[in-house]
Amino acid sequence: MTTVPPARTTRHHRARLLVPAALAALACTAMTATASDASPKTTTVTTARSHDGVQRPKVMLDNWLRLWNGDYDRAPGIISPAFRVHAALLDGGDGSSIRGADGLVAWIKQTRAAFPDLRFTEQVTPLIDGRHASVRWTATGTYAGGFPGAKAEPGTVITFTGTDTLRMRDGRFVEYWVNTDTLQLLTRLKVL
Repeated sequence: MTTVPPARTTRHHRARLLVPAALAALACTAMTATASDASPKTTTVTTARSHDGVQRPKVMLDNWLRLWNGDYDRAPGIISPAFRVHAALLDGGDGSSIRGADGLVAWIKQTRAAFPDLRFTEQVTPLIDGRHASVRWTATGTYAGGFPGAKAEPGTVITFTGTDTLRMRDGRFVEYWVNTDTLQLLTRLKVL
């Protein structure tokens, strides 16, 4: 029987927590550059609705970006209780343990712990087709430390890109697929 030294176990546990969060935040966040101007302290959720009472996809995407940029009060208005994440996480997970608004907010907060000033901006205008929306984004932030295996100094500015694809139902997001340029992120953090 092989035993793992306690330091390695702790480091592995931290990696399992931080890596998925970092990837999710990186991949999920950027929707609209103009939405990033909103203060993270804003507590009013804008819910422009169409004639049938359902939120408009563009408003939902603007609120999605604000959520990823730290305005957590946006979550209940745009995230379904049935919300599910689909992602290839660095720890080998598939994102299925992240559920609902509370699960997503916890994941975003965990990600932002390593990059407290992380800002997502839209790189390409979102594509909206029926119940699906997709956006290519760029994330920029200052590394605060704590990312497993990173040799980058705290204070290092990192930039990486990704694409979010979301499924909408009844004015809320119910599914989320994220693709983050993990190689770019890990290279900037000097993990590789």
